Amino acid sequence: MSRAAVAAFAILAAVVGVGCTRGSSAMPAPQNSAKATGDLPPWLPGVWSREWILRQGVQSSPSTVRYLQTPSLFGDVRLPIDRARFRHAASFADLADGELLILATQRGFIGHTTIEKLVSTWHHEVDFQPRDPEADIGRIERAGAGRMYERALDGSYTELWWSLASGDDRFLAVRLERAGRLERILLVAGDYFFYGRNRAKDLPAAASLDALIAATNASRTTVIEYLDCELSVGRIRGGSTPWEIEFSTLPWRETRHLDFVDRIRAGGSTGGLTPLAEAGETWTVPVNTLSSEDLAALFPVAR
Repeated sequence: MSRAAVAAFAILAAVVGVGCTRGSSAMPAPQNSAKATGDLPPWLPGVWSREWILRQGVQSSPSTVRYLQTPSLFGDVRLPIDRARFRHAASFADLADGELLILATQRGFIGHTTIEKLVSTWHHEVDFQPRDPEADIGRIERAGAGRMYERALDGSYTELWWSLASGDDRFLAVRLERAGRLERILLVAGDYFFYGRNRAKDLPAAASLDALIAATNASRTTVIEYLDCELSVGRIRGGSTPWEIEFSTLPWRETRHLDFVDRIRAGGSTGGLTPLAEAGETWTVPVNTLSSEDLAALFPVAR
């Protein structure tokens, strides 16, 4: 991306989504708005890395955690710090049964965020683990430039988060739904992206994926169906290739190009986006603070 294109990112948009089929017209152009952060504190949108978590007086860093927050939607992925890269694997088929169980310890979620008096609720729409019936709530507190504490309301944990990027008011969210169910989502904050692909069916209720697999005596095929949910985070231009995945619940996707963006075209003079959609898909753009020039720098221009 050129320096001119980076400098150009600045305009907030609320784009009304429309259903799309292959060959449909571009999504509506962005509409200007005064603020990009809505009801969230202005320092929260961006990309964060968790430094440590404190429980019962013990401070640890058991996972690599990346949290991307747009003005409304968020993505969060948590990979065990000692999880193998499985460099020999190109798909689930290349993993032994024991290696599949290692992937079952990963966590992550996608949804939208609401905040009242710095008590934040992260409303999950997609979970890598079985859905937790308890609400995901924490009290957030800015701790100087580039740092944030998150504390449990009951005092059971404290987390320290470091800001990797503010996003510079450059945010985008693209949703793909099928039959009203979220299937894929792309979130952008500055040079970072978060991509989510939902599994084909929601998980049955259970305390964890480990517990679900054990309780159902799941076959290898079923275990793979449970695990087939991608949560990936990466850099748009900051990696070795455009849209490079850095961390993913599917290890073989790491260091690869995010192919989902190849289905998106900038709308050219309309200022919107044109998806290469398939029958039955509904595409929407609930967050967009980018100008038409910015979009053209991220995606090929529709012809």
